[in-house]
Amino acid sequence: MTTKRLIAKLRVSWRQFARAKEGNTLVVFALAFIPMLGLTGAAVDYSHASLIKTSMQSAGDTAALAIAQSATTLNAGDLQTAGDNYYRALFKRTDVHDLNVTATYSNTNGSTVVITATAIYDTSIMGVMGPQFRHLPIAITSTSSWGTSRLRVALVLDNTGSMADAGKMTALKTAAKNLIGQLKTAAVTNGDVYVSIIPFNKDVNVGGTSNWGANWLNWKLWDPINAVYSAVPPVTVCTVLGLYTIPGFAYGGPCTTLTTSVCYNGTLYNISGISATPAGTCPSPPVTVTNHNTWNGCITDRDQDYDIRNTVPNPLDINLLAGIASTLFPTEQYSSCPTQMMGLSYDWTALNSKIDAMSPDGNTNQAIGLAWGWQSLTQGDPLNAPAETAGYQYQKVIILLTDGLNTQNRWTTDASQIDARQRLMCANVKAAGITLYTIQVNTGSDPTSTLLRDCATDASKWFVLTQASQIVQVFNQIGTNLSKLHIAK
Repeated sequence: MTTKRLIAKLRVSWRQFARAKEGNTLVVFALAFIPMLGLTGAAVDYSHASLIKTSMQSAGDTAALAIAQSATTLNAGDLQTAGDNYYRALFKRTDVHDLNVTATYSNTNGSTVVITATAIYDTSIMGVMGPQFRHLPIAITSTSSWGTSRLRVALVLDNTGSMADAGKMTALKTAAKNLIGQLKTAAVTNGDVYVSIIPFNKDVNVGGTSNWGANWLNWKLWDPINAVYSAVPPVTVCTVLGLYTIPGFAYGGPCTTLTTSVCYNGTLYNISGISATPAGTCPSPPVTVTNHNTWNGCITDRDQDYDIRNTVPNPLDINLLAGIASTLFPTEQYSSCPTQMMGLSYDWTALNSKIDAMSPDGNTNQAIGLAWGWQSLTQGDPLNAPAETAGYQYQKVIILLTDGLNTQNRWTTDASQIDARQRLMCANVKAAGITLYTIQVNTGSDPTSTLLRDCATDASKWFVLTQASQIVQVFNQIGTNLSKLHIAK
């Protein structure tokens, strides 16, 4: 039969069917019911299958992340067994069958663990459309990659006197050590994760015993305070009780003699309260400076605007007493000098020991802690962050925790002025691509710090805590986030 004759015959049959009256409604309904039922069933069954796939994907993601830690030490068979066992322990649904799980590892262009899982779901309604619709195959793939991403974290931790209250220092030590443990677990090989620890109060401590001869130090503040003039009567320059200001120079601390004068840049100043009055030239012979090896390691803020930047110090910048801004770091014999900082390291035992050594004392200068957290992530003097290797992505993070508002820096006790400098630094830190977490532990009645809120990279990285115990919870949350950042899905 030709195509033309076939079409003509079909037209005749259709006209006869259209003229027939008996049973038309039933026939039409019957013809329509099957596709309607199929479409409805498809919606129900596909929705159910989607939920199953979500559960399968979640189990795969978790399993891939978990076995990544041991993947480099397992042979293919053991890796397969570990992946299969871990997956089945997580995925407990009984509405699928023929579940098949595979786990593979590759170290090409970094390290990768891939979990694939397939299963069959028996449809509940779609099967009426035919045997080919009675089963739906479901498949997922989960990948954990590492080795191309490296994580560097600076812990900038408040060590001021108020941290002794309400169990805050105890909670901070527990939280920081837990976080270090999480980061250690996230590191598959040495160098994957580095951590620095920067305790701060008004100052930071870079270590006097080990660094007093370093060429990146600026002694223009320390020398006049720690010097003896041999005039008659003798004028002993010491750290004077209270705060006093000399142009370009501020200082505070306990006085070890009864002297109330200081010699700075050739001029003798009489000190009364917080005032410094010029009183002629320095006596002669000029000065015998105390040996720098007696310095306790304390550093105050750099000259502005280096105080808000991570500029590498220039040892040739030696005109330190002429009022010229210096890239070097000013030494100070602060009596409440905090625990010495520790640059980037993966010596997990030493990092924990450094946390244990922290002790609360002194006033609050968040900005100097933040400045040195940034320095710890910077290559070159003074903390010499390890060089970055080509082919890797580096994630840099600063976690700043404090329990108080700013009270004192090198120049002032005016909190608004200190905050203004810190805001500029926070903007510079974030512009450098560093992720900044800020945590305010407010167990007292301090106002909520808008400074810390604005300093954080985004709202999810700013925390206000009202109990010391919450420090542990927040550090655990941050540690989990950083581990995921390092071992990405």
